[in-house]
Amino acid sequence: MGPLRIIDLHFGDREGAIGVYVVEADDGLALFDCGPSSTLPALEHGLAELGLALTDVRNLLLSHIHLDHAGAAGTIVARHPALTVWVSPVGAPHLVDPSRLERSARRLYGDLFDPLWGALQPVPEANVRLAEGDVLGWEAFPTVGHATHHVAYLREGTLLAGDACGVRMAPSAYVLPVCPPPDLDVGAWHATAAEIRRRAPERLALIHFGVFDDVATHLDRFETELDRWLERAARGLTVEEFSAAARADMGEHADQFDRVAPLWQSYAGLERYLTKTS
Repeated sequence: MGPLRIIDLHFGDREGAIGVYVVEADDGLALFDCGPSSTLPALEHGLAELGLALTDVRNLLLSHIHLDHAGAAGTIVARHPALTVWVSPVGAPHLVDPSRLERSARRLYGDLFDPLWGALQPVPEANVRLAEGDVLGWEAFPTVGHATHHVAYLREGTLLAGDACGVRMAPSAYVLPVCPPPDLDVGAWHATAAEIRRRAPERLALIHFGVFDDVATHLDRFETELDRWLERAARGLTVEEFSAAARADMGEHADQFDRVAPLWQSYAGLERYLTKTS
């Protein structure tokens, strides 16, 4: 497998917020996650810097259908109808008909939806394939916890992790366990971490943001923070108290983390999880 090539999508005009990867697959080039439609010009620019166009990419490997990872999928297929889109069986129906996803996101973001995410278009069912087992030489396997429809892809020591291993913003060593509603499952996420450890990848490719090779240490930090966040939410901290404690843990990089993975969203996800499991 050739080197990982990351494209910074400059989400919100910031560097290091969302990055997607150009990777090799058995039948040519693939893209791991695509970002939202609002960053499509940055994706096309990044591909051009690599000497590529959208039409040079044969497959789109999606980790999950959250808008920061997959929002542009339908728009890209409209421009590139030969593209094959791989997604979990749970997420596939929401690519074909994203209306429910859009309604939910619009309730959450209100007037910010359009400037943040741009257009959300359906992916024709004929373009969708299920990410299970061997996907063009990559091993696709469920990595639930952050979302019920999350999958990761492993090949030659590289794990295309999406959000399954949290958020890490170099040079900080902090790992943020981004916990948005509606389907956060802390127990399942620990099981996912164990499954990743069992497969022993040599490096983690994170969408937020970059490639890290201290895999065991990274996963230790991730699981420690996940439990710490759950304990704080269970103690009944307010969102302001929860955010202040998390920002103290993050230190000088707190603003960078909070912009990429807003703490109020994780607080809402943890509250919902505690309500469902109480």
